Amino acid sequence: MKLTKKSHACVRLEKDGRTLVLDPGGFTEEDAVLGADALLVTHEHADHFDEGRLRAALEANPAAEIWTLRSVAERISAAFPGRVHTVGHGDAFTAAGFDVQVHGELHAVIHPDIPRITNVGYLVDGSVFHPGDALTVPDHPVDTLLLPVMAPWNKISEVIDYVRELKPRRAYDIHDALLTDLARPIYDRQIGELGGTDHARLAPGNSTEI
Repeated sequence: MKLTKKSHACVRLEKDGRTLVLDPGGFTEEDAVLGADALLVTHEHADHFDEGRLRAALEANPAAEIWTLRSVAERISAAFPGRVHTVGHGDAFTAAGFDVQVHGELHAVIHPDIPRITNVGYLVDGSVFHPGDALTVPDHPVDTLLLPVMAPWNKISEVIDYVRELKPRRAYDIHDALLTDLARPIYDRQIGELGGTDHARLAPGNSTEI
């Protein structure tokens, strides 16, 4: 499987000539969705869900479909009947040849005064886990963790403890658009030294085989 990092929380997974795109939001390049056969969206926040990008993907490929939670599906399903699927914790499905399990229910707490919204994570092919905006621990081993390293709702000690709890074979940074180049070496060193796993980051547009 080929993993390509796009800006912020978006990644592209490719295998057998088909492409799955996760969380193409407003911080992500517009071309991140091009060629997508299936799209997964973890929640409704604009840095993960951009309606224009999803519409562009479905219009470019009449066979493309979306799997997401209700709050997102309700905003786009009317325009694409039968192509937008609502999922929740515990669901399992196949999207463009990828086997997907859904884990988690709520967004992490940003502040007690801000109501929590729904958020789901996706475990792809029993291997790659994208948690969205939560530190969800799936009831399944994770080989490759897409690790949200910097957000208004987390701090680095929580990120490190999350890696320790999941014990993935490797972790690649996502949710990093707010992390400046000055701070990156600090995050790289502390997560790498304390997380207990192989930690790396890919620049937007770069790929690796997993």
